[in-house]
Amino acid sequence: MKTTIRFAFATLFLFTVSGILAKPAPDKRGYYEIKLYRVANNEQVQRVDEFLKNAYLPALHRAGIPKVGVYHWIGNDTSADKRVYVFIPLPSLESINAIEELLVKDKQLQQDGDAYWNAAFNNPAYKRIENIIIKAFPLMPNFQAPNLSGNKTDRVYELRSYEGGTERLYRQKVKMFNEGGEIALFKRLNFNAVFYGEVIAGSHMPNLMYMTSFNDMADRDAHWKTFGADPEWNRLKALPEYLNTVSLNDTRLLHPTEFSEL
Repeated sequence: MKTTIRFAFATLFLFTVSGILAKPAPDKRGYYEIKLYRVANNEQVQRVDEFLKNAYLPALHRAGIPKVGVYHWIGNDTSADKRVYVFIPLPSLESINAIEELLVKDKQLQQDGDAYWNAAFNNPAYKRIENIIIKAFPLMPNFQAPNLSGNKTDRVYELRSYEGGTERLYRQKVKMFNEGGEIALFKRLNFNAVFYGEVIAGSHMPNLMYMTSFNDMADRDAHWKTFGADPEWNRLKALPEYLNTVSLNDTRLLHPTEFSEL
């Protein structure tokens, strides 16, 4: 009986020690936050832009984030649902809370963004804010500043969200991008991707998101025409394991603001 008890304790000790020592390898994939401002009119777009340019981006820089992307949805010109997107590469997942606390702890931010911070309850700068947290894909573990030419105001950034009907189907689409070779295909065809990643907190899960970039709309259309005709893409999309993996493709075409850094 005593031998059995000693053996049980020894086994438990070994499992405990091995569990402590067998720590997983550090995950080198980056994290991103997309902050989506939904605004009602062009006046609100301007107010959000002024806050981002004069207060929020400088505060992020002080917090150690060197580059931030800011974009307007091309549909802002005609839609009542106007949008401003902010792409923030995160130093770590734990930094999300620190970034949110900038608004209440960074007095310089409040001073520089006084009109936004102290807006009246019946005259806010936006309708709502949505935060999306993304973990980079293994085959593109960090964001990349695009290599574009021409006028900045003509550039087109394409932000896509692919929703899956189930978690299993969504995971198959993630696999298609990574092991399946879709990221490699985009790279070979020079889509100038900014990031690819899986959404780990957002309002449309399960979904992945990625952003590609182009010199102008004609350049964007030409790239997709080439992509659609590529033999590798047509082989890949026909594989049974990747069929019906996307239940909704939400595509947003964006222009960078003049102060966007990505």
